[in-house]
Amino acid sequence: MPKSSVLLHRITTNTHPTTTSPFSHLHPKPLSLTPFSPPGFEVPDDVVRYHAQSVNSHQCSSAVVQEISAPVSTVWSVVRRFDAPQVYKHFVRSCDVISGDGDVGTLRRVRVVSGLPAATSDERLEILDDHRHVISFSVIGGDHRLSNYRSVTSLHPAIGDTGEESTLVVESYVVDTPAGNTKEETCVFVDTIVRCNLQSLAQIAEGRGKEEKKNLLSGS
Repeated sequence: MPKSSVLLHRITTNTHPTTTSPFSHLHPKPLSLTPFSPPGFEVPDDVVRYHAQSVNSHQCSSAVVQEISAPVSTVWSVVRRFDAPQVYKHFVRSCDVISGDGDVGTLRRVRVVSGLPAATSDERLEILDDHRHVISFSVIGGDHRLSNYRSVTSLHPAIGDTGEESTLVVESYVVDTPAGNTKEETCVFVDTIVRCNLQSLAQIAEGRGKEEKKNLLSGS
């Protein structure tokens, strides 16, 4: 079964005008994701820097980790599709590319399913690193309450319980705390959405991984 967890460190208080995300206080030390990750797993320093985002006093930050029983290449083929987040994000009803061709700077408009305190979200692709398997986007407009939201997702190769290739996904974010809500409430809400997205990603990627393995064995 896929395993997910919220990293224990979360910014809920701030005594300075500006601080950093849960990752930057660990840099340059390796980022440990125990006890939910395999022993000795560390996010490489050249990837940690992507997660080290500035966090202002009116913002909160957190991260979620998901283990997926599929190779990085399979998971990345789903995650890198900035034009099709609805493939694994069940809260997304549809997505239209406003401008760009899928490279950094591409803009998309996401329409959210009913039942959430949002209707649309305009988002910009900030990072797309096919070598390090890192993707990041920021919310720049739309009808929602998550202002100045920025997400960074990185994929890391691992070995699963059965000894086969697996992937650890780390998704961190920074977002403004909406008026009338606490940082804790905001993080709980966003963590829940991110966790659901990553669990859905695990199901889809693992299904694709099994199909790819079947085709490889059959020679098709």
